[in-house]
Amino acid sequence: MDLAAVASVGGFFALRTGPADGAHLPLARLYAGEGGPLAARIDTVAAALRAPERRTAASIAHLGLVARLWSVSLGSAVLHGELPDLDPRALSWDGGRGAPDDLVLDEVRALPGTAERIRESVQYGHLVPLAEAFRRDTPVSSGLLWGNAGSALAGAVRELHRWARREGRPDAARRALELGAELFAHPDLAGTGTLLPGPAFRRRSCCLYYRCPGAGLCGDCVFDRPPVHG
Repeated sequence: MDLAAVASVGGFFALRTGPADGAHLPLARLYAGEGGPLAARIDTVAAALRAPERRTAASIAHLGLVARLWSVSLGSAVLHGELPDLDPRALSWDGGRGAPDDLVLDEVRALPGTAERIRESVQYGHLVPLAEAFRRDTPVSSGLLWGNAGSALAGAVRELHRWARREGRPDAARRALELGAELFAHPDLAGTGTLLPGPAFRRRSCCLYYRCPGAGLCGDCVFDRPPVHG
């Protein structure tokens, strides 16, 4: 599995391998309740965005990590027909760094690049316990977090599709759409938004980014204009 080729799609699709340094925390420990690094990440996002409330920063921090998890799996599955085993005990995260240095996998163990395996690895293996970890820190609704998951999945599919079309890889473009459709068929993701031609996506919840000073609406936002709060 050539992870360098996957990285050519973009930084969110890249995955470093090898020993993790002391700043990286195995995600299994985060899911088990070691919440200090996650709280620090939310604090960092809140300061950077001047977020008016902690749940806005938590939502944006969650969206970024979920996008990384979908992307590294989908990119490998689309380009190689395999995906790296993202066992939370072997995948470490540093909330102080951005992509691609935020994630480190201790070694590559290839799994079949099917939608079922991606769902087991990412949705069940990470998204469910990750949402629980965020909600232990901040009262963010489950619907918002699943909306983030749907938005991040659609974004990964869209970037892969664009890259494949640009590189003259119609097989990869088609496979990206097929895997995305299969993953969105799950009830937890099917209700998060509407898949549109292009591919495009219109979510049914809001990530709350518009609440930050100077921020606008995301491209897939449920709103046509920012709500006005009294």
